[in-house]
Amino acid sequence: MDKRTFLKITGAAGAGLVLTPWMGCAPGEPEGQPQPTTTFGPETFTLPALGFAMDALAPGIDAATMEIHHGKHHAGYVRKLNAALDGVSVGLDGSLESLLAWVAPDNAALRNNGGGHYNHTLYWEVLRPGGPAAPEGDLAELIARDLGGVESFAAAFAKAGATQFGSGWAWLIVNGEGKLEVTSTANQDNPLMTQCVERTGTPILGMDVWEHAYYLNYQNRRKDYIQAFLSLVNWEAVSARLDGALGAVR
Repeated sequence: MDKRTFLKITGAAGAGLVLTPWMGCAPGEPEGQPQPTTTFGPETFTLPALGFAMDALAPGIDAATMEIHHGKHHAGYVRKLNAALDGVSVGLDGSLESLLAWVAPDNAALRNNGGGHYNHTLYWEVLRPGGPAAPEGDLAELIARDLGGVESFAAAFAKAGATQFGSGWAWLIVNGEGKLEVTSTANQDNPLMTQCVERTGTPILGMDVWEHAYYLNYQNRRKDYIQAFLSLVNWEAVSARLDGALGAVR
């Protein structure tokens, strides 16, 4: 893949968008076999439905917070992401994951809004009501192997969220060696952003610690919100993400 194939931007200056320059073949892509060019439209990305009632997570996460978080904050990220990408053509597969993997640190439009859309989509998925109350199967085994067990993981994850200064996220990821790792990122960054964050990998669990995620109910008591979040995690959804992440590593 040459640079001209990788990146063809039409109208990007008007959108304020500059995608990452060429840095080599994408992971798993045969050299000399460019991917088809993707041209983005004004409605490429859409706000996903929650799939459950706004009050389904109450009292841990109240309905008013859910309505604002999903219908205002997440919807805003989707709208601004589409505006930034409208008319842009790139030599990638068109997925949000591929865009985030190549986003440059100074590309605020894609970094903030693409990250915001991806992060929140994952957030709703891992909070979907149902599933086992604790990790099971391969997920439980890997948590024991890599993180010292469920209690040790929960403590590390809670600390990552509680100590993230200002706004950001706590993550459980599968790193490049196929091991589980707890990390955190600022703002709407995530571990897919290989050029923007220190610890990279595939997120399988993400916790939003922006104040908009909890302030209506918990005010400044972030630690209380974190405990509520951990009690609401859909571990079946996390396990499904684990399977996908491990499949990509192998």
